[in-house]
Amino acid sequence: MTKMATLFRTSMDELKDVRSLAMIALFGGMSVVMGYFTIQIGDFLKIGFSTIVQQFVYYLFGPGAGMLFAGAMDLLKFAIKPTGAFFPGYTFNAMLAAVLYGYFYYRQKITLRRVLAAQFVVALICNVCFGTLWWHMTTTKAQAAFWPVFLTRAGKNLAQWPLNSLLFYGAWEFMERAGVFREIRKHIRTRRV
Repeated sequence: MTKMATLFRTSMDELKDVRSLAMIALFGGMSVVMGYFTIQIGDFLKIGFSTIVQQFVYYLFGPGAGMLFAGAMDLLKFAIKPTGAFFPGYTFNAMLAAVLYGYFYYRQKITLRRVLAAQFVVALICNVCFGTLWWHMTTTKAQAAFWPVFLTRAGKNLAQWPLNSLLFYGAWEFMERAGVFREIRKHIRTRRV
């Protein structure tokens, strides 16, 4: 547990560097733009590309910085393009997902196995469990439909899990081989844990 706390503190220290803040803001802008390239398939299934950009922030800056970034991005995206009524549970989801991704990726060797594990944990905890709970709390028909929606969301997330994992891993691999992350790291302050 102390290693996790140290990792979180180190991640929060990233926010003390202006270059890190500028880089996080650039990723935020890219995330907003990529949010317009979402592919919607039916009522429940959508493939979004903004989460790939956000996961780069969690990889580079960690769980603490990522958590604040995710909360700010959720609020900003809602202000720019609202999709229904605002509910703070979904902002909590975004922040929790950032912390989980941050612990899986920050200062770690990225492998397909690690990405699959991170995507599965986030899908299960944030999307299936909490996402269904928030839906249940905000929908008038929620009393009778919790379990069918829970099972539908579980199936949807299970189907999307390998696709989301491969999309992120492929994008990460491309950026790593192109030297993008190496260049970013040269310009931001990095401390070893």
